[in-house]
Amino acid sequence: MNIQQENIQKLVDRRAKARLGGGEKRVEAQHQKGKFTARERIALLLDEGSFEEYDMFVQHRCTHFGMDKQHYDGDGVVTGCGTIDGRLVYVFAQDFTVTGGSLSKTMSEKICKVMDMAVRNGAPVIGLNDSGGARIQEGIDALAGYGEIFERNILASGVVPQISGILGPCAGGAVYSPALTDFTLMVKNTSYMFLTGPAVVKSVIGEEVTQEELGGATVHASKSGVAHFAAENEEEGIATLKKLLSFLPQNNREEAPLRPTADPYNRVDDALNSIIPDNPNKPYDMYAVIRSIVDDGDFFEVHRAYARNIIVGFAHMNGRSVGVVANQPAMLAGALDINASRKAARFVRFCDAFNIPLVTLVDVPGFLCGTHQEYGAIIANGAKLLYAFGEATVPKVTVTLRKSYGGAHIVMSCKQLRGDLNYAWPSANIAVMGADGAVGVLYAKDMKAAATPEEAARIREEKKKEYDDLFNNPYQAAQKGYIDDIIEPRNTRFRVIRALEQLAAKQQEVPAKKHDNLPL
Repeated sequence: MNIQQENIQKLVDRRAKARLGGGEKRVEAQHQKGKFTARERIALLLDEGSFEEYDMFVQHRCTHFGMDKQHYDGDGVVTGCGTIDGRLVYVFAQDFTVTGGSLSKTMSEKICKVMDMAVRNGAPVIGLNDSGGARIQEGIDALAGYGEIFERNILASGVVPQISGILGPCAGGAVYSPALTDFTLMVKNTSYMFLTGPAVVKSVIGEEVTQEELGGATVHASKSGVAHFAAENEEEGIATLKKLLSFLPQNNREEAPLRPTADPYNRVDDALNSIIPDNPNKPYDMYAVIRSIVDDGDFFEVHRAYARNIIVGFAHMNGRSVGVVANQPAMLAGALDINASRKAARFVRFCDAFNIPLVTLVDVPGFLCGTHQEYGAIIANGAKLLYAFGEATVPKVTVTLRKSYGGAHIVMSCKQLRGDLNYAWPSANIAVMGADGAVGVLYAKDMKAAATPEEAARIREEKKKEYDDLFNNPYQAAQKGYIDDIIEPRNTRFRVIRALEQLAAKQQEVPAKKHDNLPL
């Protein structure tokens, strides 16, 4: 074997060793936990043979606490680019088999490099997190590394989609990078996120809690809202990330790819003509409406288990990617509360940043009342959703199905928040409040002065009918131009698609500013 062949063989052997991460025993330990390795995850995520790895031979530079004797090529993270369904993405996957995936300065440099490349080349960046946190042996260098990553998350926000998969531990300062990204996915029973772990919680405040109870996937998907998706296992989680990407553009200068469909754009659904109950206080399922109007009934929900009184997610309409925001009358009567407002505001702002049109389905009786909501700043949180719809310049099509009362009417993408086309079903009630509440305010003295309870009841019913005839219908709003048309429910898909096609080339400028001041 000549020198050239020896050098080539040395490269081949070193690559093979690097691909083993922390070694076969640690790989096996990872598998025993029901977890894939970093490279196995990348192989599941990307198109076969498309992965181009960077910095395979990078090693840490720490000499403290015996670290000068522990060196692994790659230093605990696999980085590079590849394709998903033929579309370029950048990816980094932390390798728990190497020093527990702990973050060193060189690991942060590898991650920052692919993030910089993603922004420069206009492609999404996906981070697969599985790390014990900062590498303690490196002290402030590790913290500086986190700071560098966070700054890039901030600069990339609204420029390229950023997606985080939490596939193992993610604790301490490490949690802030996923929190800064657009979407976060966790896996049940194997991933968790928290600022301080159970041991610290017990020592500081005396509370005993498990890792899963403190920061597991179910907790963050349903209670905190930190996680947008909670998968049963890693295969399902990675499949979810791939489907999510199919609705998104590469960057903020492009539009999401069209998806061919055999679902006719002018398809009607007679079931929608009878979906609204005669009793205005009776719920119905908004999911049935959404599935009826989108292509092939395929709705990709975001934040499914969190703030279920509002629904957000992606779909296609005549092949175009759209963001759907809809009140859910089957949960809290569809009223807006703190969590629903935050959830929808974040989603609306993402869609606006990445040129995804918004379709809003309205059935909202108002904002949820009570001291818990007021003390929790429902005013400021409701203003977030109002602000998000009001600042959005993407095509906005709103359909009011039933109730649209008071401030909640304004918040849900009304005409005054620059809604482009606002439709209503004949069952729509658009007013300051419902008839019961209005009559109680307007005719309180008359009912109090009634000679008998029967007379008071007669006045109430008479005035309720008068109020309903005057306000609780879509015609007052349509007469004033606040509603562009009243449509037959069965034609909703056709009318929304035609509106979106009309608005496809929409351009709308906003006043020059350094940045806005969203009511946080």
